[in-house]
Formats: sequence, structure tokens, C-alpha cells
Amino acid sequence: MKFNTKTIHGGQHHDPSTGAVMPPVYQTSTYVQESPGKPVGDYEYSRAANPTRTALENALASLEGGAKGLAFSSGLAATDCLLRSLKAGDEVIAMDDLYGGTYRMFTRIYKDSGIKFHFIDLTDLEKLKGLISDKTKMVWVETPTNPLMKLADIAEIAKITKQHKILFAVDNTFATPYLQRPLELGADVVMHSATKYLGGHSDVIAGALIIKDAELAEQLHFQQFATGATLGPMDSFLVLRGIKTLHLRVQRHCENGEKVAEYLSKHAKIKTVYFPGLESHPFHEIAKKQMSGFGGMVSFTFESGAKADAISFLEKLKVFTLAESLGGVESLANHPALMTHASIPEEKRKQIGITDDLVRLSVGVEDIADLLTDLEQALA
Repeated sequence: MKFNTKTIHGGQHHDPSTGAVMPPVYQTSTYVQESPGKPVGDYEYSRAANPTRTALENALASLEGGAKGLAFSSGLAATDCLLRSLKAGDEVIAMDDLYGGTYRMFTRIYKDSGIKFHFIDLTDLEKLKGLISDKTKMVWVETPTNPLMKLADIAEIAKITKQHKILFAVDNTFATPYLQRPLELGADVVMHSATKYLGGHSDVIAGALIIKDAELAEQLHFQQFATGATLGPMDSFLVLRGIKTLHLRVQRHCENGEKVAEYLSKHAKIKTVYFPGLESHPFHEIAKKQMSGFGGMVSFTFESGAKADAISFLEKLKVFTLAESLGGVESLANHPALMTHASIPEEKRKQIGITDDLVRLSVGVEDIADLLTDLEQALA
């Protein structure tokens, strides 16, 4: 199947008992057994597996081209499950620019576990090579990054991790499988905050892992079952429903994102626009190489460099909604330093470029004329 068909049919089957086109919401915790240890069907207890969640997981595996998909109660729960594969003494090399919640988990939740985290600019492959040791067990990449839209070359990093037999995980939340499929480029595991573009309607919290290797997939499924951060059946249904229109939505996100980025790049009050689709973007060529489009995420700073200008702009918006999160059909605006990335220490934020005048936009699917008019009045 081509991708646009996979979003609707990939890994999916009509319900065998009723013929329902959409998988039913199996709102049950347990399943009948005909004899002790002999369930009637394939299911015993919904923490281990639930038919609605299975339908979503099959769709996820199809979209990313993995051996297995796993659905979690949040993106951070998915990340946590993967980290449980590590042990004391192991080291992780991670992108320096990444989601604040991921940074918080790495540095605060796992700080006493004996796992060491290195945060570096993974656009510099020589830095990566120089940091690898026999203790390095995982490389963690966001691309494009949140919120500075840096891009790491997935295929080139994969060559390095394979040479050293290191697990390579990619947070593909911003790009979605519509624009970028890391497993096809050499990654081992893909993570999604399915709350964002996969769900697409700002009405569910969910996460996902898609794994290339079947043996690793079974290990991670056991860890998911044993620790319990699984996605409920209703939430699974909502994400699956969102996936059905992923290709349509992301196409419009890309179209609107490009026009918003072009508008901001020509505005006298704007200093820097971070958007992979602009030729001025330092990683534009990598974006063209590994993505089929440039997405709907746009970040920018002000010529004044003033935090007050960013706050004033955000308070004046009328169509864009000032709120955390991203990837919904509605356009959202965010101040990373005060909102999504507030858990990163100020010194660290400044070091990687998250300044107090930085604004991040999640450009939605509204009429572009209304979005540009809203930006214009807020900047006036």
C-alpha cells in the first residue's frame, strides 16, 4: 500500500464478530476463560492486551514499517519504557535540544539510577563519534527538534550506531510518519507523543513506540505489561480515528506552516525564523534529504530580543490559541521558556538557544488568510 492508503487500511481488519468497519471500543478489563489458563480467545487481561489497543498498535507498525507497535498512556510513558532497557553504568547520548519533559525525565527521574546522560549537538557527527565508549547503549534523537527545529541526519547516525551496536531511538513526533520514517533510514525504535499529530484533535493523551526488531519488541512489550502504562481502549480508538486523516491534515499543516514561516521571515520585527523549509535554515538540505515535507512547526525570535515583546504578541493572538502542546487541527502558540521547556534550567536554555523572546507556533489547518491576519494584528 502507498502511505495515504496505509493511514486508513494499514494493519486494519473489520471486526470479525460484527463486521464493524471501525474497531469497537472494547471497554473491558478481563476476558472469560474456558478452563484455568485457557482463555476463549487471544486476550486474558487488558493491561497485557486489549483488542482496540491492538488495532491501534497494528496501524502504528504499518505506518512506520516496524515489526510491532506499542501504545502507551503518554509519550513520556513510552520513553520511560524504553529507558527501562538500560541498567546502572550505561550511558545515553541525547540531542541537546529536546522536549523539556524528556530532559526532565533523563536528568531528574533517572539521575540516581546510575545511567549517565550526555547532551550534545547531534548535528555534529564528530562529536558523537568522540563521545561513544563501550558504556554507550543508546542514542536518542529528536528531529526536527523541539523548539529550535534542528535536524539530525538519521541515516548517517544509524551508520555509526550500527557500527558500535548501539540502540538508536528517534522521537518522530514533529515530523510524523507522513513526512519521515526513521526505521527505513536505519533507526531501531521510533517514539511518538501520539497526543500530537497522530491524534490530531487535542482530545487525547497517548504515546507510542514502534520497533524494528521483533525480539526487542517482545522485550519492550513485556516491560510495558509489567509496569502498566498502557493506553486505554477509548483513547486507543481516538488515536486510531485521528490516524485515518493524518495524511490530509499534515499536508495542510505543511502548506500553512510554509506560508507562516515566509511571512515571519520578511517581517521587520522578527529576527530569526526556525523552519526547515526555508532555504536560510542551516539544515534545509538534510530536511530535503530525509523528509517529504517540512511540517507545521515554526519558531521565531524578535529583533528586540525582548521577553516583553514575545509575551505581548502571545497575549494579542485571537485565532492562534496560547496553550501548551502541538499538532492539533487548531493553531497553537507557546512560549517555551515559560511553558513547555520551563523544566530546563535557564543557563542550559540559553546555552542551546532557547531565549526568552523565542515563540513556538503549531500552525493548524485553518484558512491561511485568517492565520496571517492574526499574526499581523498581534505584531502591529
